[in-house]
Amino acid sequence: MQYLIHRVRRLPDPAHKISRGIAVGVFTCFTPFFGMHFFVAAWLAWVIRGNVMAALMATFFGNPLTFPLIAAVSMELGAFMLGRPPIPLQYVVPAFSDAAVELWRNLMAIFTTTPTAWGSLSGFWYEFFLPYLIGGIIPGILMGMAGYLLSNPLLNAYQKARVARLKKKFAKKREKAEARRAESRLLHEVEDPHDRAAE
Repeated sequence: MQYLIHRVRRLPDPAHKISRGIAVGVFTCFTPFFGMHFFVAAWLAWVIRGNVMAALMATFFGNPLTFPLIAAVSMELGAFMLGRPPIPLQYVVPAFSDAAVELWRNLMAIFTTTPTAWGSLSGFWYEFFLPYLIGGIIPGILMGMAGYLLSNPLLNAYQKARVARLKKKFAKKREKAEARRAESRLLHEVEDPHDRAAE
């Protein structure tokens, strides 16, 4: 987390652009596109002219500690919005895992003689993927907005303070350089006693 915060602070874009990236990165964590969050976040950041690197780093908001909560909220809300009974969280993870394995098998079947079978994927789409997708939109937008509203003033303040520090540092270097030049001129103006004796 310290490394990510350090990297975000060092990004060269203006604060509002970095915060846009953070917002879409956090929003992406609420989508069911597991394994593709980097691509989705990068594309969304490009669409809204946010910082792509900030978006990629913000996807770490979704991690083993937060994903159970994200999945539970998204599935519960999605089921409610679709008028369905809620699905217990312990069924969600195996369903996504099985769907990923089946999708991989079907993709590999294109290059072999193994027949493809998409039947269970259509059931997965209706029972799990769609509720997660719909239910994740509202909390994703809210958390993305929170990410923007929290990060923008902090990044703005940090960037202004950094510019002020750099200006101060540059001014000190300039003063030292001018002092050295003035000292050098004084030394040249003062005649060397040996030269005067020689005259």
